[in-house]
Amino acid sequence: MKTIVVIVVVLVLALFVLASCIKIVPQAHAMILERLGAYQATWGVGIHFKFPFIERVARRVNLKEQVVDFPPQPVITKDNVTMQIDTVVFFQITDPKLYTYGVENPIMAIENLSATTLRNVIGDMELDETLTSREVINTKMRAALDVATDPWGIKVNRVELKNIIPPAAIQEAMEKQMKAERERREAILKAEGEKRSTVLVAEGKKQSVILDAEAEKQAAILQAEAQKEKMIREAEGQAEAVLKVQKATADGIRFIKEAGADTSVLTMKSLETLEKVAEGRATKLIIPSDLQGIAGLATSLKEIVTDHASSD
Repeated sequence: MKTIVVIVVVLVLALFVLASCIKIVPQAHAMILERLGAYQATWGVGIHFKFPFIERVARRVNLKEQVVDFPPQPVITKDNVTMQIDTVVFFQITDPKLYTYGVENPIMAIENLSATTLRNVIGDMELDETLTSREVINTKMRAALDVATDPWGIKVNRVELKNIIPPAAIQEAMEKQMKAERERREAILKAEGEKRSTVLVAEGKKQSVILDAEAEKQAAILQAEAQKEKMIREAEGQAEAVLKVQKATADGIRFIKEAGADTSVLTMKSLETLEKVAEGRATKLIIPSDLQGIAGLATSLKEIVTDHASSD
């Protein structure tokens, strides 16, 4: 019975040891293998086996890009202004062996190196240049850190200045300057708006005057056209009346001719005409002194009728 228990315990221990010798490296990771305390190999992605007791995994290394946010560091500009600047460093491990054996604490090393580099870069720049040249500072720091961390198996991809905090007095002065600038821009925009409004009002008045003039011109043209049309129609009416009178006269003469009127008839018609004239409002009438004159008048009228008929 004791023998069976011992065998079971041995088998369990053997399985545990065997399981501990099997290692699986996931994607974007690496493992450093040591044998008896010395570097043996760098395991990449996949399944690996190690000898029990004499080999061990010294370090698991993350090969993904990593981000480290360092706390604000006091720096002094070229014109002796002390500011607080915090940085963000983006780095990636390119050589797991150098990363494991190159430096004791890589993150702390990068932080101290970043602070030192930042002081060197800012020390060559004045305050105004520091506030407006973030991209230049980022580029200089990235280049300096990349060179310094290369022996550690680290590649610095980017460095960003997260915050630049100037002294309270300078910050207050900057806020006042920004406020004055905003007020100046507001005044400019207001003046431009008023100018534009004035121009629009003037343009509106000008357009109104033009439209009024156009309306008056159109009204005058229409009135002239109407007057012209009226005169044309009156002239046409008068011409038509004259034509009708002439036609009536011609018809009367033709009727007399067709009727074969003699001297006595013409004399009677003349007397009738004189009667109608006497019935009018005229106060004076000139009548031939004798009927022979009337007969002569009738004879003349007959000759006129005869001549007109012969001409037709």
